[in-house]
Amino acid sequence: MTESLMLESLWLLPTLPLLGAAILLLVGKRGDAWGHIVGTAAALGSFALALSMFATMAGRSSDDRLVQQSLFSWVPVAELQVDFGLQLDPLSMSFVLLITGVGSLIHVYSIGYMAHDPGRRRFFAYLNLFLAAMLLLVLADNFLGLYVGWEGVGLASYLLIGFWAHKPSAATAAKKAFLVNRVGDMGLALAMMIMFVTFGSVAFSDVFANAGDASDGILTALGFLLLLGACGKSAQVPLQSWLGDAMEGPTPVSALIHAATMVTAGVYLITRSGPIFNLSPAAQLGVVIVGAVTLLFGAIIGCAKDEFKKALAASTMSQIGYMMLAAGLGPAGYAFAIMHLVTHGFFKAGLFLGAGSVMHGMNDEVNMRRYGGLRAVMPITFVTFGLGYLAIIGVPPFAGFFSKEKIIEVAFDAGGVKGYILGAAVLLGAGLTAYYMTRVMIMTFFGKKRWAPEAHPHEAPLSMTAPMVLLAIGSVGGGAFLALGGRFEAWLEPVVGSHDGEHVLPVWVITTLALGVVAVGVAVAVLQYGRSDVPQEAPDDVSALTVAARRDLYGDAVNEKALMLPGQTLTATLVRVDDTVVDGAVRGVPATLGRASSRIRQLQTGFVRSYALLVLLGAALIIAVMLIGGAL
Repeated sequence: MTESLMLESLWLLPTLPLLGAAILLLVGKRGDAWGHIVGTAAALGSFALALSMFATMAGRSSDDRLVQQSLFSWVPVAELQVDFGLQLDPLSMSFVLLITGVGSLIHVYSIGYMAHDPGRRRFFAYLNLFLAAMLLLVLADNFLGLYVGWEGVGLASYLLIGFWAHKPSAATAAKKAFLVNRVGDMGLALAMMIMFVTFGSVAFSDVFANAGDASDGILTALGFLLLLGACGKSAQVPLQSWLGDAMEGPTPVSALIHAATMVTAGVYLITRSGPIFNLSPAAQLGVVIVGAVTLLFGAIIGCAKDEFKKALAASTMSQIGYMMLAAGLGPAGYAFAIMHLVTHGFFKAGLFLGAGSVMHGMNDEVNMRRYGGLRAVMPITFVTFGLGYLAIIGVPPFAGFFSKEKIIEVAFDAGGVKGYILGAAVLLGAGLTAYYMTRVMIMTFFGKKRWAPEAHPHEAPLSMTAPMVLLAIGSVGGGAFLALGGRFEAWLEPVVGSHDGEHVLPVWVITTLALGVVAVGVAVAVLQYGRSDVPQEAPDDVSALTVAARRDLYGDAVNEKALMLPGQTLTATLVRVDDTVVDGAVRGVPATLGRASSRIRQLQTGFVRSYALLVLLGAALIIAVMLIGGAL
């Protein structure tokens, strides 16, 4: 593809899936027989276009890899002038390849997974809509365009999570995800307002070029508001409660939202806004704290979940925490945050699709305590899932080892007490990840069969296993391809900058520590679940921490106490004020006039003698006043 053609075709990246969504939604039931083909073709077409653009961009020098396209004047309102523009640089290119590549595989997988669902055409329309919104999010050259994609992703996720809305749990989960994300979205919206007031623009180029002239207060406010938006989309504490419930959607939705796209949007926002965070140490520290807390938060929850997909959802929360922590460390961590995001897209999408394959063969059973021994009857699922398992726990030479190892290194390199605290946090997270993922492997694929009599587990069809195999290949070699020779760091350097700091600890020491805690986590899980039968019902005599983890560390309870109840109390108070003060005033005016008129009306007796007496008294009063006034 020539450079001019790449520029002219940039708008097609989000347009192809958007057009697919429009066709599938407008044709109605007439497209039920072929809707999945159109939806998949739209995703694959966008991926093919992305590959050709990547090849063109890779052939250019590192300082000449920015492509911008202004499509039309979008908001020409007084001082606010915003063009609808797109830009493609190494950062957005990385996301475009991940979104379209993994997204296309999930489309192919969905052909088999949703084969017997009467709403399959509508499902593929929503998948296409999701891809279009996510592509707009990462391709926009200004925060307003990013915000449109941001909200489009929120809408599409609501539709996908609640796709089986006939189930009350699915409808509730969709609403919960939508509402929690609205809290974060307010942060992004307020940040854009501050940008316009401060810089007179919401374009990336204008905001970042003038960020150095803004006050510390403005930069800190922008950083924390952007972080609030990132917490909502990326399910970071304190806006993490929606992620586990989102498992109510079909499994391809879990793979699409929780692996390669929606939950990574927050990491993209922080990294793209790096020039703001680099000037605000307080905001950077906030990102680091959120990441560290969330990676441990999610890992602890994952240790106690018996539902297959919810254990993986907790894992997603934890892994995004790693990315956020790295992004909070500035230029030292931006590239590694995105590297882990890319490798995570491979192995976590593969793990979710493997979970869907297991559920497909187990009549949609989700409780791992009722699995066991599935490796014998589902060999392809076992091998592909196993490769993803080795990648996520960080065993070399699998993908997760290279990206997570780098994050552990930059955590220690933060220096001083901060570095050792962060280093301990990421190492503890690695050990917990090894524990809960080994627990998932043993309960699902090893041990004795614990299936229900009506279950007949079997391998998934080719349309499902083929994407799983391709993602497993990425889980094996993706990390080494990106990390060796500093290839990925050099690729992102024009966008995120470079960092040439010295390591606090030798790399071999960090590697030994990381592999040591991983080995301990695996060993503890094997001793606990691999050497004895797994009961089909979860035991009740467990520790308080296990109870808390089963209840998502009381995330919903905290939200209820901290947000919902105060909100209800405030609403009830405002209703009483409105009823008493506002409506009281409105009702009081006619009531007062009514009482006054009723009393005045009593003066109208209808008797002539009464009126004559009043006239006499009035005349006497006037004469008296006149006489007194004359005497004075």
